Amino acid sequence: MARTVADFGLTCGTLPTGTHNAITDVPGVRVGHCTLRDGDINTGVTAILPHGGNLFRKKVTAASHVINGFGKTIGLMQVQELGAIETPVLLTNTLSVGTCATALIRDAIRQNPDIAMA
Repeated sequence: MARTVADFGLTCGTLPTGTHNAITDVPGVRVGHCTLRDGDINTGVTAILPHGGNLFRKKVTAASHVINGFGKTIGLMQVQELGAIETPVLLTNTLSVGTCATALIRDAIRQNPDIAMA
């Protein structure tokens, strides 16, 4: 079994950890992942949904921290300026960032057709 930071007596923050010490211990948070392996193709995406409702209508508080300044992001400035997110968070490779952004926009419009009327 993999050891965690807590196994070494270290803590992060002041709140207690959940049963599994995982993001999915937070009520309502869902995580999904898809990996593509086909010949030379080895890629994937991880989706984090903070709650099961309409994120565009019920935004959640968010913050960011840049570790190395090299990662490609879309929406980070909005998080820094507004302190909220309005879509799921998708983690992927550099060349798939645009595809993920397009998918999030399409999904937001599907759930909220009125936002496409501007």
